Amino acid sequence: MAAGAAARAGVKIAELHELAEIHEACALLDRVWRPGPGNPLMTPELLRVLGHAGGYAVGAYADGRLIGVSLGLLATAGLHSHITAVAGADRGRNVGYALKLHQRAWALERGITAVTWTFDPLVSRNAYVNLAKLGAAPAEYLVDFYGPMRDGVNAGTASDRLLVRWELAGPWPPAGERPPAGAVAALEQGAGGRPVRGRLDGAVVLVRVPSDVEVLRRADPAAAGEWRSAVREVLGGLMAEGRRVTGFTRDGRYVVR
Repeated sequence: MAAGAAARAGVKIAELHELAEIHEACALLDRVWRPGPGNPLMTPELLRVLGHAGGYAVGAYADGRLIGVSLGLLATAGLHSHITAVAGADRGRNVGYALKLHQRAWALERGITAVTWTFDPLVSRNAYVNLAKLGAAPAEYLVDFYGPMRDGVNAGTASDRLLVRWELAGPWPPAGERPPAGAVAALEQGAGGRPVRGRLDGAVVLVRVPSDVEVLRRADPAAAGEWRSAVREVLGGLMAEGRRVTGFTRDGRYVVR
């Protein structure tokens, strides 16, 4: 399964051991996130220790060229996937998905049956892969988890995150879910692309996010800020009440029961 996903993405995935590979991986992370001077996303020394101590440190190569990196550390829950990056020109070919399936196989080979990670709940494409394609389940809404961030992707926005847990021993592939008839809209997109709050009283509610929040942040930072506040209030509030996020639709809505 993992080998097939890598073949379809046109990559070879291998653990990072040599210092040259480690330095190249750190450089790729910085190209993707564009941190400020003197503030690298990952130092070669730390990545070296992470891999040597038994953590997960791999690269995805296409024709000998490093185009993806994924790093994880052993944790009480099993494996915590800290960061996964794919070079901009190589996105859209399922490299990130192939890295996740490699991570799943790597963990299972070591008797690890759960992987956790965080992601920005406003990024629709990541939510779809994480929840619909992989079958991970949101466990907690984390408000401004990292505090102010200074990289080129996250600067100027609060660092809210969803913590997800991926149970590796469950059915595969995940069954997925379509919202049933009668689901109500708790958050929708209104005029001018702004969020509009709706009903919260349904047995199943849907929470919309922008189709591409990264473009929105550049084009209309105020609107992106409104979405952050609305999703925090609605999705975060529902989860705090004990509601479960059970899926994410292809058109960009969290399914909450």
